[in-house]
Amino acid sequence: MKIGVISDTHLKISTPFLNRVIGHYFKDVDLVLHAGDITTPDVLEAFNGKELIAVSGNMDSPEIKRRFPQKETVTVKGITMGLTHGTGSPFGITKRVRVLFPQIDCIVFGHTHVPMNKTEGGTLFFNPGSFKACIPHFWRRTIGILEIKDGIKGRVIRIPRSFRK
Repeated sequence: MKIGVISDTHLKISTPFLNRVIGHYFKDVDLVLHAGDITTPDVLEAFNGKELIAVSGNMDSPEIKRRFPQKETVTVKGITMGLTHGTGSPFGITKRVRVLFPQIDCIVFGHTHVPMNKTEGGTLFFNPGSFKACIPHFWRRTIGILEIKDGIKGRVIRIPRSFRK
């Protein structure tokens, strides 16, 4: 099973660039996880036709916050994943999200805009980074793929500048 993972879109509408990214990189995924900061409901149009599980983040509109919870637990093919946006400083974020999901195979989060794909204590901590690179010193746009086959493995994908044209 292949899962597309995105976070921190920080858009007001579904842009042609977002539609291209979803259409290209997520064309054959079985599920999409969005780890928050969707911002507005119009952004969700980019995911039409895809099964989407999302959580709200700190920059989301009141409508998104009403529609999506702050955390979600998803079980796919025997793998249990926790999905949340995250809060606070990037330092110590794995400890803060671990408290939300103490016994779990994978924790998917966003918020920091910095990709992470590491296993600690038997749990995969996966942050796809940011679709909209808002932090000046970290301009790379990234998304992710999780694959479930004999366990779970993550891959962060850097969207090349040439893809934006």
